[in-house]
Amino acid sequence: MLVIKPDAVRRKLVGEIIKRIETDGFVLRDARFMQLVRTDAERFYAIHKGKVFFDPLVAFMTSGPVMALLIERENGLHRLRELAGATDPKQAAPGTIRADLGTSTRENVVHAANPDENPDEEIRFYFPEKGTANARECTQ
Repeated sequence: MLVIKPDAVRRKLVGEIIKRIETDGFVLRDARFMQLVRTDAERFYAIHKGKVFFDPLVAFMTSGPVMALLIERENGLHRLRELAGATDPKQAAPGTIRADLGTSTRENVVHAANPDENPDEEIRFYFPEKGTANARECTQ
């Protein structure tokens, strides 16, 4: 699962990001635009509550629409994290989405589900109609 953040939507990078993930072998299974409200952003990023960047992150994620993508590929979660690159675009590997398109650590164009944290919960957050089995199938 990938979320295209408000900075990328504002900068009209949605098509470029989708092209990159499809070129890398991912199959798009579902997509939706949405505008997060504060309570939703706080719930989605609850894992970071109490950290210094939590409030600015919530404010950023509610600053404009996001586009959530449910995508599928063998070893998808790990490959997606590689394709997205490091959170800080300056430290991301050349050719990654964040290195090429990100402008700062906060405005880094995408959120890629972390396979070691809560990918099923993240998928159900943006795609609540997907059950756990369905969600897991789309991330393998």
